[in-house]
Amino acid sequence: MSGKFLIRKLDAFSSLSKDDEAAIEQLASKRVIEIRRGRDIISEGEDPRTVNLIVQGWACRYKTLEDGRRQILSFFVPGDLADLHVYVLKAMDHSIAAITPLQYAILSPAEFEKLGDEHPRVLRALWWETLVTASIQREWLVTVGQRSALESVAHLACELYLRLKLVGLVESKSCAFPLTQSDIGDALGLTQPHVSRTLKELNDSGYVHIGRGVLKMIDLAALQKMAAFNANYLHQQYDDAE
Repeated sequence: MSGKFLIRKLDAFSSLSKDDEAAIEQLASKRVIEIRRGRDIISEGEDPRTVNLIVQGWACRYKTLEDGRRQILSFFVPGDLADLHVYVLKAMDHSIAAITPLQYAILSPAEFEKLGDEHPRVLRALWWETLVTASIQREWLVTVGQRSALESVAHLACELYLRLKLVGLVESKSCAFPLTQSDIGDALGLTQPHVSRTLKELNDSGYVHIGRGVLKMIDLAALQKMAAFNANYLHQQYDDAE
């Protein structure tokens, strides 16, 4: 079921009908591509012709400076669209790469627009998804500009945990966390040694444990307080008791 995570996410905003869900699944299952970790889905300067749906694995949006320095601009998890309306551009102004082995579905613009035309609830939910994506980008800007290293890493952990929880990828308060220290540093503007020290401090807090590709949430409320985290920018209700 290539579209199950997107269905879960959209259904949390707008209760989808069985027909809506079937249409998403049919579209998402037509063309699924697998790529290795580190490969680009699409690179800066290329002509974007499709909408790409993350089916399995993690990816990131990034830009690279001439001297090789990389800035990660966002992370994509299963159920995310990378990006919804990117095909209207003549050339990509950033790249999207696989952080883990990745499966993604290729959706043509014509098929995608037909889905919206024939299923108004899906269209409304997709607009919500677009607005949440922009809201997350604004929050990342606040993180890089204002939060301390400890707040920044804690904030990222809270966000990814809740995003994964929304699509059903949290079990027993644990979820995948395949980011390397370099990935975290490139996203938050921190050096790798600084990330290493911050992760140790975060784990020592007793609120969360991150290691060996897994995030174990111990006290979400306390971690949110440490991170100055307010989940309102994700525009979704969460049950913190789970």
